Amino acid sequence: MAREYITRAGRTLQEARSAIQSGDYPLTVRRAQEAAELSLKAALRFLGIEYPREHDLRDVLLAVATSRALPEWFEAQVEFMAHGSSDLARKRGPSFYGDEQAMTPPSILFTKDDAVKALEVAEKTHENCRRLIKGQN
Repeated sequence: MAREYITRAGRTLQEARSAIQSGDYPLTVRRAQEAAELSLKAALRFLGIEYPREHDLRDVLLAVATSRALPEWFEAQVEFMAHGSSDLARKRGPSFYGDEQAMTPPSILFTKDDAVKALEVAEKTHENCRRLIKGQN
């Protein structure tokens, strides 16, 4: 399951890269969030940890870092990945629906800078999780 998740996360990351190239910044953010979430769930599944059925994995990541022996390089990345998970999860809905109360569409809410940052977080998270699952030091 972990290997399947990490493969699917990689494909979703490709969709995020394609979206940014076409200038669809909200879709880039949305796909980046999905890729990061699936990457993290792959790593948790690989570690034998039941993850919550929610999008923000910050709390479970921080708990795992303090309660388990993780590879040192991965543990050093947990804070970054936890913060990234929380930030991207917060942007998940608005990147798809916009701000419905203010009647602001996603294309107004998200800029190229937002998309670049989201993609960077997702790529780094995916690489860390892929490396853990592949057993690379």
